[in-house]
This record gives sequence, C-alpha cells and structure tokens, in this order.
Amino acid sequence: MANNLLAGKVGIISGALDERSIAWKVAQKAYAEGARFVLTNAPLAMRMGEINKLSEECEAPIVPADATSMDDLEKLFSGTQEHFGGKIDFVLHSIGMSTNIRKGKHYGELNYEWFQKTLDVSALSLHRMLAVAEKQDAFNEWGSVVALSYIAAQRAFLDYTDMSQAKAVLESIARSYGQRLGKLKKVRVNTVSQSPTKTSAGTGISGFNAFYEYAERMSPLGNAPAEACADYCISLFSDLTRFVTMQNLMHDGGFSTTGISEEMVEAITQVSGGSEA
Repeated sequence: MANNLLAGKVGIISGALDERSIAWKVAQKAYAEGARFVLTNAPLAMRMGEINKLSEECEAPIVPADATSMDDLEKLFSGTQEHFGGKIDFVLHSIGMSTNIRKGKHYGELNYEWFQKTLDVSALSLHRMLAVAEKQDAFNEWGSVVALSYIAAQRAFLDYTDMSQAKAVLESIARSYGQRLGKLKKVRVNTVSQSPTKTSAGTGISGFNAFYEYAERMSPLGNAPAEACADYCISLFSDLTRFVTMQNLMHDGGFSTTGISEEMVEAITQVSGGSEA
C-alpha cells in the first residue's frame, strides 16, 4: 500500500534493464509513492533491455547516458532539471559491469584493461555522477543518493573477482562524497548491500546459484527479494531517513552477522555422514 512517501520529489533512476532489475522495482515503487523521475541507462544496455515499457508505465522520460562519460552525465543532470523545472531530490545508482566475469576469467588471470573498465563503470561512475551534480548544484537540500552494493566488498567470494574491488571502491566513494555533500547541501549518500538477487546481472555470475542458496540457508530471514530492496531504497529517499548518511546498509536477511546457521550445520552433517557426540 502506497503512503505518498515521495510526493513532490523528483529524481534520477539508473540501471533499470528488465522486470528482474532492482532498479526497475525501485522505479515502480517510487512512482507509486508519488515521485517523478528520469530513467537512464547506457545506450547499449537500453537496446538489450525493456526500458521503454517501464517508461510508459511510470510516465518517466528516458535520457540515455554512458556513466563513464562526463558529457553524457552533464546532459543527464541538466536535462533532468530542465524537464522538472528545478533541482532533484534523489538518485539511484544501480550500475555494474565486469567483462572479466562475463568472459569467465578467474581472479588470477584478470585482464587488467577490463579490470579498469569494471572500476570505471561500476564505481567511478558514482563519483562522476556526484561531481556533476555538485558542479551544477543539482540537489535540493536533504536530497538522497543510494548506490547498490554487495558484501563481497568486505568478504572474499569465489567468481565475483574484480567486482569485489569495484564494490569496495563504490562504498568508499559514498562515504567520502556523503561527507562532502552533507556539509554542502545536507544531501545524504548511502550504499545498500543487498542479498544475492536473481537479476539479469546477478545470474550472469558463474556459480550464482551456489551464492544464492548458501545465503538463503545462512540468513535467518532468507534472502531479501528485489521488491524488498526497492522498499528499502524508497525509505532512504524519503524524509524518514534524513539523518542516515555515509552508511553501508546491510539488506540481507541477517546473512552478514550470522556465523553459522542450523541449516548449514545440517547440510554439512549430512555430507560428512556423521554427527557430534
């Protein structure tokens, strides 16, 4: 049930590819809560996805932008302000890409040019977005920025390879720019560390099903679905969280603070064929 939490607010939502995308769910929830926004994604991703369908559903214009291009981002932020006739209140950064993962490169054989591209697209793009917004003075006071992350920024996960470093850089940028924008405009910047989620990007990772099932068994509440993550993002865009900033917020059903679960003990016991005395 909608509560008009974002009534009167305008913003930018990046990264919606198809109905499985977290950004797609965020857009639907934001629209239901009274927000108006611009949708954006890289031109190539837009050709591969279904963003026109979402645009029509949410009455949201689309502004294509390569998140590694300062020119594109300047046009995105200036165009959004022109479209709405004023400054913006929120931004969702839901951007991530690793050619090394797509090509199945294990951590010891990374292509370093691709590695740099991973960092550029998945992390430095947040800095670029916020630098452009600062330069244009694009935010209203008490605005909110949310970037989607994953616990591999703090822990080692097989097959997540260079995206682990990208998420760590992303979270660091959110803290540093959160301090800066907080002082300048009372804008808050947070990252949400989400459970493994069956999105198009997530399922492209080798061994994803093992990631997903392990987290499901370890989390007291189970994996947080995309819809729940969208709800969390909406709360962070709203005025209910005005004093939450520079945080990496775990949205993972308790996975990040669980040592071992009963389900995992049972699974290991079954595999080992024994039990404790």
